[in-house]
Amino acid sequence: MAQEEVRYLTPQQTQEKKKKYCRFKKSGIKYIDYKDPEFLKKFLNEQGKILPRRITGTSLKFQRKVAQAVKKARHLALLPYVTDMMK
Repeated sequence: MAQEEVRYLTPQQTQEKKKKYCRFKKSGIKYIDYKDPEFLKKFLNEQGKILPRRITGTSLKFQRKVAQAVKKARHLALLPYVTDMMK
């Protein structure tokens, strides 16, 4: 039996995952301001929940700081606790 060559109509796409990086380490940010709700919205989903590290790529140290800043902003009513469509 001769081996048959497999041919495709379109070339197969191999997606290379982009390396996730911590935007705080890359930019040199040391302090996360809880009074800036527009920046903090980048770390929230449509319902207002905090996005996990595996999605944002944030390091553990800064993920904790982001979580604390979001919680402070919610307490001061700068960000909502729950919403239907935030973005």
